[in-house]
Amino acid sequence: MRDILKMLVVLSAICSISGFALSYLKMITAIPIEEQVLTYVQGPAIQKVFSDVDNSPVADRKKFTLSDGRTITLFPAIKNGRLTGVAMENSGKGFGGDIGVMTAFNPHNDTLLGIGITTMKETPGIGTVIFEPRFTDQFSGKDLKNVAPKAQGGSFDAISGATVSSVGAISAVSNATKDYLELKPEILNTWK
Repeated sequence: MRDILKMLVVLSAICSISGFALSYLKMITAIPIEEQVLTYVQGPAIQKVFSDVDNSPVADRKKFTLSDGRTITLFPAIKNGRLTGVAMENSGKGFGGDIGVMTAFNPHNDTLLGIGITTMKETPGIGTVIFEPRFTDQFSGKDLKNVAPKAQGGSFDAISGATVSSVGAISAVSNATKDYLELKPEILNTWK
């Protein structure tokens, strides 16, 4: 009986120390990980959708809370002291998992400025065609009505052979559009 109690105490101590070490490690690596994601994942997608700005959208980013409790980061584009666009990342289901898409909006006329793919695990040569301009360029200048594939009555072409991937990317844009429309009054109050 004594051996069992001793073993339980030792195992509890080991588990407690391990749990503390893991939570501490997560805490001290959170900021460097966020900086790496901003620099190497979100940054290039933001540069793609905001080609001509006076500010650094990454440096000027702000977090907003949606009505469902989710927190989302918005990246502003400012030209000549005026807000010309905002971008946010959202995701949709692809063939290999979630597809992250940075979607940029023009808050003055409610149109899409463009998209940039941030993360995905799609099949190389098939699903990865959603990175290509023949897919991404179709989003520039489109209004926010009917953000869906043409097969579902929307405005965007899915790519034959990569239907699941392209529909997942379009779904991410649709999700971002809903979030943008909810946050638009706050966006206009934050960046004038």
